[in-house]
Amino acid sequence: MTDGTNGRRRAEPERHRGAVTLRRESIPSSTADEKLLDSHHRREWKTKDAWRSLRILSEFVEGFDSLADLPPAVSVFGSARSKPESAECEMAADLGAALAEAGYAVITGGGPGVMEAANRGATEAGGMSVGLGIELPFEQGLNDWVDIGIDFRYFFVRKTMFVKYAQAFVVLPGGFGTLDELFEAITLVQTKKVTRFPVILMGSEYWAGLLDWIKKVLLEDGKINEADLELIQVTDDVDEAVQIIVDADAALAETHGQR
Repeated sequence: MTDGTNGRRRAEPERHRGAVTLRRESIPSSTADEKLLDSHHRREWKTKDAWRSLRILSEFVEGFDSLADLPPAVSVFGSARSKPESAECEMAADLGAALAEAGYAVITGGGPGVMEAANRGATEAGGMSVGLGIELPFEQGLNDWVDIGIDFRYFFVRKTMFVKYAQAFVVLPGGFGTLDELFEAITLVQTKKVTRFPVILMGSEYWAGLLDWIKKVLLEDGKINEADLELIQVTDDVDEAVQIIVDADAALAETHGQR
């Protein structure tokens, strides 16, 4: 379809489902995750879920194979809704560049906003920039600064890739998705599923209310202990964030060298 003025084709809605791109009437009304987790269609459990397991396995294989040769990397999270001129996007671009200069690849969700800014910073600094996309009802698509991009159907497969190939998480201002990744990372460190894994919050003013609630409610009510607070580090300084990651890597290397 053209726009009627200059003959150029007008952008159509599209959705990426793994290797498949769907446009116009071919776009389904639900996502693969929604179908998998929908408990209202019990009749499909025996007829379709077993086959879905093969698709899930294929996503793991694709992710493992595509990312196995990455250099040390850091996963950066933040809002897709942040404007390019916002403070968090400027911070994300500086962070991406600083991580690239320190020898780290930058992994994001591959979308716009903070994710795009971090990918751009890394790419412009000559580093490796990775985007792990996800099928959503409101399609975002991978941003133009991604060097290696993978579109996933299933959130849990994508989350595995964020953790497996990262030496740290850096979390900038964001919404529910960002909070989900933040608390999953903290839980993995708390339960020692991953070790020496820095979780860094950037944007101290943005996170102040959440941190106050954690201290005044969770800690005082005995739901966490004092040591758990040390799992989160907060800074507004890009260089400090990168140094925290470098120091954690050095400590881990020293520990392995002593074994």
